[in-house]
Amino acid sequence: MSSAYKVAMSASASPLLMLDLEGLEVSATEKDMLAHPGAGGLILFTRNYANREQLAELVRQVRAVRPDMLIAVDQEGGRVQRFRDGFVRLPPMAALGQRYDQSPTEAVREAALLGELMASELTELDIDISFAPVLDLDYGNSSVIGDRSFHGDADAMIALAGAFLDGMSAAGMAATGKHFPGHGHVVADSHLELPVDPRPLADLEAADMRPFMALAPKLDGIMPAHVIYSAVEQQTAGFSRYWLQTQLRERLGFRGVIFSDDLSMAGAHGVGGYPQRAQAALDAGCDMVLACNCREGAEQVLDFLGTNRFQGQVPAAGLRARPRLPMVPERRAIATELAAALREQAAT
Repeated sequence: MSSAYKVAMSASASPLLMLDLEGLEVSATEKDMLAHPGAGGLILFTRNYANREQLAELVRQVRAVRPDMLIAVDQEGGRVQRFRDGFVRLPPMAALGQRYDQSPTEAVREAALLGELMASELTELDIDISFAPVLDLDYGNSSVIGDRSFHGDADAMIALAGAFLDGMSAAGMAATGKHFPGHGHVVADSHLELPVDPRPLADLEAADMRPFMALAPKLDGIMPAHVIYSAVEQQTAGFSRYWLQTQLRERLGFRGVIFSDDLSMAGAHGVGGYPQRAQAALDAGCDMVLACNCREGAEQVLDFLGTNRFQGQVPAAGLRARPRLPMVPERRAIATELAAALREQAAT
């Protein structure tokens, strides 16, 4: 994938792939991959982070190759926070749900504070988005969702996640809700196997889909689940025109960017190799596909995008962070203390 010839031959490819890096700096091979016109996004992981200075230099290296690259991370809080040392350790969002049960008004205010804090720390380093908030309801079934969820009640979820994304917006960051139409009810982890949710559509509409319905006008991106909802459709949501077109675009009126979940996950393996997975996701209605933790898979998707044309995708570059004034120091201090208190609460 280091051939400039491939890049030149693929000059008309659309930037529909979000890929990753192997280490703390951009290698020569990775520079070629980032320069490929089929690459439109980059997701960072813990392995890409040593400290804030190193991260700033890594982002600078990426921007030197592709100034318009959408740079993302999963910085939800709790166990899903890729950057920790040098950043405020955020609580799992379930801690806000516990607070909501005691004092809804205070919990909503605190959710906005934490959303702004999370986003501010990233945008200061020229990182565009965190894939947040998680909109999956917590049924107590799913270990992969679990305390990543704000709450098990749809109304509480709408209030807390809505405030959190308002805080993100105040810091100039676009919000991406996940995992449509709801991952919280299944036991299986889609990273490791293909979950099946047998509930009828009416049950999904009455609970799991409600946060997506309510917040769709405020969301800039949505990520579908690698889950089969067998009473509705025999394909995973991320590969389903019914879920992405009929439900998400037409019924919910969503006009933002649809990101596939990672094509490396076991829940995506059923449709074939990486090119087939990318084809299935894009044909279903995804605007950008993720291929992470597999260099060969990302290269295969880039080659696929270099020889196949897609039209009508919502440009993911529209989610680049918008400049905002830094978070007010007093407000940041309050948010930092709040994060520590909620983490302590969650640990007890």
